[in-house]
Parts: sequence; C-alpha cells; structure tokens
Amino acid sequence: MTSAERVAAAMSHREADRVPLLLALTTHGARELGLSIREYFSEPAAMVEGQLRMQARYGHDFLGAFSYASLELEAWGGETLYRDDGPPNAGAPIVQRPEQILSLRPPEVKDARCLRGTLEVLAGLKASGRNVPVTGTVMAPFSLPVMQLGFERYFQVMFERPELLDRLMRVNEEFCVDWANSQLRAGADAIVFFDPCSSPTITPPQFARKTGFAVARRTISRIEGPVLTHFGSGQCLGVIDDLCATGTVGIGSSSMDDLRQLKDACRGRLLVVGNLNGIEMRRWSAETAEAQVKQALAAAAPGGGFVLSDTHGEIPWQVPEEVLSAIAQAARRWGSYPLNWIEASVPP
Repeated sequence: MTSAERVAAAMSHREADRVPLLLALTTHGARELGLSIREYFSEPAAMVEGQLRMQARYGHDFLGAFSYASLELEAWGGETLYRDDGPPNAGAPIVQRPEQILSLRPPEVKDARCLRGTLEVLAGLKASGRNVPVTGTVMAPFSLPVMQLGFERYFQVMFERPELLDRLMRVNEEFCVDWANSQLRAGADAIVFFDPCSSPTITPPQFARKTGFAVARRTISRIEGPVLTHFGSGQCLGVIDDLCATGTVGIGSSSMDDLRQLKDACRGRLLVVGNLNGIEMRRWSAETAEAQVKQALAAAAPGGGFVLSDTHGEIPWQVPEEVLSAIAQAARRWGSYPLNWIEASVPP
C-alpha cells in the first residue's frame, strides 16, 4: 500500500496493511541540512528538501508544511522570537487593550510574505509525487487570541467581554477560512486545526460548547477539505460528541488521555492520532521507544481508525535520531495488520 492508501483506510476506520505513522519533525530538517532553524524556516526550498529527507529516512506516512505557530501572528503584524534549539515563539501581543479588537481586520493571505512561503512549501511537497498525504495547518479562531492578546488579556475578554469576544471570533474566522483554503489550493490534502483552548485542559466544556466548539463548527463548515482537530497536548476525553458536531474527521490525543478509552469513544466516528509523549521521548532509549509504541498500538490500533504519532503535533529538537528510528522500526514491526501479537500477549 502507498501512504495515501494507508491513511485513507485509517480515515475510513478500516485496517490497512499497517498502522499509519506520523512523525511531526518540524525542526529536524534544519539540522539535516546544516542550517539554523531561522534560516531553515525562511527558505521554502530548504523546508521542502528537509521534509522529504526526513520522510525518506523514517518512512512515515505524512508530509507537513507547518513551521511555527507565530507565523500567523506575523501575518497580523506581530513578531517571532527565534532560538537555536527549539521552535520559535510569539513575540509581544498585537492587542494591548481589549478595545483594539474593534479595529482588527483580517490580513489577506496573498499579501503576507510569511504565509506565501508556506504555500510554496506545500506546492513543493505535493510536486514530489511520493503518494504521501500533505498536511496544512491553521490555528483555530478560538486559540489564535493567545498570541494576539496574551493569555491573561484573552481570558479577560473571554469571560468578561462577550461582545468583544464575538467580534474577535468573527474576524479570526474569516482569516482562518481564507488561510485554510489557500493551503488546500496550494497542495494540502487536509488541514490540521490546532485548537488547544477548546480542550477541557484549558476551558470548561460547558463554556467551550458556547464558544470554542461553536466557532469551530462555523469555521470547519467553510473549509473545503478534510479537517483534523488537534488540542496540542490538551485532553479530549469528555468532549468527543462536541468534536463530532464540529465536522472534524479526527482528533490529536493527549498523553494524559487514556488511549484505550479514547479509541472506544471515537470508534467509527473520529480518527484518533497520538499519543506518544514527546517530552519524555527526549530521554527514551530505543527499548523504551519500542515498548511505548507497542503500548499505543495495543490500546488503539485494532479495527483501524488510528494513526501513531506524538501527543503535541511537534517532536522536540532534542529527541535523538536513535529514538526516532526505533519508533519508526517498531511501528512497522508491531503495527502490521492483523495484530495477532496483541491477543497472544493477553494472559488467559
């Protein structure tokens, strides 16, 4: 099977030849090419080459054009702070007073040089002809304000200024839809919709149903391709019905979720992606990596509808090649269907 066929089977909740593997190696291509992270992300051709080399080395089933979350903040006029050994972070919020929300206007994708670079990466990955699904990424309208306003100011608006929250959501929705559809037109096969603020880890479900999930439902309905929601390490058990109602096709699961319970809740409804702990992964041995892969597969792989990946959607720079290779090898060895070894390992 090709990666595209393997992923299509998983999305249809069928068992393929093996469980698809997603290694979100966002920054590792820079080291492969001998570039700084800043240089790497500033050159679309370098990102294409880096992602293709990573996929060839580890044999995972996805190619991604995501670089860093604050790329979107740059399009709104913000800045990005770089470091040498990890992902860039957002600079100062662009909204210093809540009333400034009233004057916000969504940026045009075509006018934002930073966003055009991602579109070039998507086009280059799609042109590789590898029969590997290519993913684009957007920050959900309900989660983007963490960078636009900062957490404290955003929570103030979220809970105390409903009229400003509604205005902010409408502006962010317009940008998110335009950005997602631009990526689909450039070559993305699906969109990863990062929405950690809608996770029960951050927002109480009863409040998120009136805000984050309502916003996601409106937004996803206008995106012209498959959308997979990711809470960026946030928990998702307890809101599966809410997620299904948004129109998403899957969920990125947290290492804090019970993966077996989550798969049972999502069975036949949502693709489950996850949930290897990327932070702990920095200290794993090859043997630990294999054991963690087997544990995840045993919990969620039977019956299809599962993609093995990390919990956050980005594997840290500090995770060594030995561990990444061990994950990839274990995924192929133990993730091949039928998974008879699972039944054989259960005591009578």
